[in-house]
Amino acid sequence: MEDKTPLPSFSGRVLAVDYGDVRTGLAISDESLFLASGIGTIEATGDRALARKINEVAKSRGVGLIIVGDPINMNGTRGPRSEKARAFAEKLRAETGLPVVLEDERCTTLSAQVFLNETETRKKKRKAIIDALSAEIMLQNFLDRIRNLKN
Repeated sequence: MEDKTPLPSFSGRVLAVDYGDVRTGLAISDESLFLASGIGTIEATGDRALARKINEVAKSRGVGLIIVGDPINMNGTRGPRSEKARAFAEKLRAETGLPVVLEDERCTTLSAQVFLNETETRKKKRKAIIDALSAEIMLQNFLDRIRNLKN
């Protein structure tokens, strides 16, 4: 289920946030909004500290828009995780002053797991990269969709 909210106008790169309780994955677009690249994970105690760290990343990388993964249930309903992501997106919007949109992240973690299986990435290394890879997949899906809307 795609969010039909119109995309806010922005200039700069797009930062994707795969919000998590322990680790939060980040990915960023290139300047042409064509390609997504995972840039790692961050950990923070509490949403306020996490929002501050993400704001630092956004400022240092010329970000103009942030997307936050919305873990909508497979049947399209919103559960507690989705509500938590929505609340965090509001905190992030207040902290950064940037437009923040929610992006359906269904199946991004599954896609990341399939990719890691195919590349035979072992368990210890998987934990370190799966959140950033999930953010990268979510961001690439977003970039592909907005590019197709322009055509």
